[in-house]
Amino acid sequence: MADAFEDETEQTVSLNEYLDEVEDQELEADLVLGGDEGKECTYGKGYMKRQAIFSCITCTPDGNAGVCTACSLSCHDGHEIIELWTKRKFKCDCGNSKFGEFFCKLLVSKDIENEENSYNHNFKGKYCTCGRPYPDPDAEEQVEMIQCCICEDWFHEEHLGLTNEVKIPRDEDGEPLYEDLICHICSPICSFLHLYPQTIFASDNPQNPTTPSKQKSIETSPSSSGPSTNPELTKNMILGEKSGTCVLGVDLLSNELTSDKNQSQSQSQPMFLTKNWREELCGCEKCLGFYEKKGISYLVDKEDSIAEYERMAKEKRDEKMQQQEGAEMNFLSNLGHVEKMEILSGIADMKDEIRSFLQSFDASKPITSDDIHKVFDNLKKRRRMD
Repeated sequence: MADAFEDETEQTVSLNEYLDEVEDQELEADLVLGGDEGKECTYGKGYMKRQAIFSCITCTPDGNAGVCTACSLSCHDGHEIIELWTKRKFKCDCGNSKFGEFFCKLLVSKDIENEENSYNHNFKGKYCTCGRPYPDPDAEEQVEMIQCCICEDWFHEEHLGLTNEVKIPRDEDGEPLYEDLICHICSPICSFLHLYPQTIFASDNPQNPTTPSKQKSIETSPSSSGPSTNPELTKNMILGEKSGTCVLGVDLLSNELTSDKNQSQSQSQPMFLTKNWREELCGCEKCLGFYEKKGISYLVDKEDSIAEYERMAKEKRDEKMQQQEGAEMNFLSNLGHVEKMEILSGIADMKDEIRSFLQSFDASKPITSDDIHKVFDNLKKRRRMD
């Protein structure tokens, strides 16, 4: 019986924990949305390099369309929405032919279809090679997934085809030491990365970078020399120098790029790349032509990376907060002396009441909603007495 009452007890958190949680959630939302306030449809911006995208299962159950943040809020409010985090080179589909008679409320005039958009099973709410949803209603415990920077699908760790030679680089606390993942399905497309110094691969042992076995997955002419045989080229690559001369010393376009002929795609290994690894990629004309042919030109676009996307989002967030602070100061400066003093007095009273509350309790002590109501009740009483 006692256990039954305990289950009905209201869950409590400390004030500090609550404020920290709110701040973390706001920051996470801003990073995911890229600083987009969701007021305007992004269709007019064309195929954006990267933006937050949502799939409306209510309108497009086949998972063949995606909408921007603003449309998810204004046009699809109350619908079954799937948050897809971010997608590259995507144009908002809201209201086009895939939505039947449904029109976009924010921007009616749109093309019948966005032919350059790419869709995968994420738009149906399915992820990984197992095709399970997230969160998974049948799973006892939700396991976080990792996104591939090439196909942009999400994978469970146990479905990445990891071997004893290839493990997920993590520190002692279990935090990831890599910046990007290239999944085992996409790794054959990027097998040319094994021609670069192993320092581009993340490792939990800096002296022994983790790279997939059977690194030679490109057939080159006998006269070509890889970076390991040319110290000067290796130096240039590590410094990220770009010039008309290929730092690889290999014409990727004229050589056959395949996964190892003795290794099927299903046996390919994922790659875990270290921070700023994209800056090491050669930018000569021939390599750029190779990237374009393979459909991975975005790898040499700094704004394509999630790290850069989040950096820009944080920058927008900081600017917004500074603007808000400036607006508050302007608001106060335009008030009369009496109104200004009343507002400042009210703020001071609230600070005093909260400070008094915190002084009477241990900062880490759990508090309930009743405690919060009591703070505001005391504040009202103080204002009436004044």
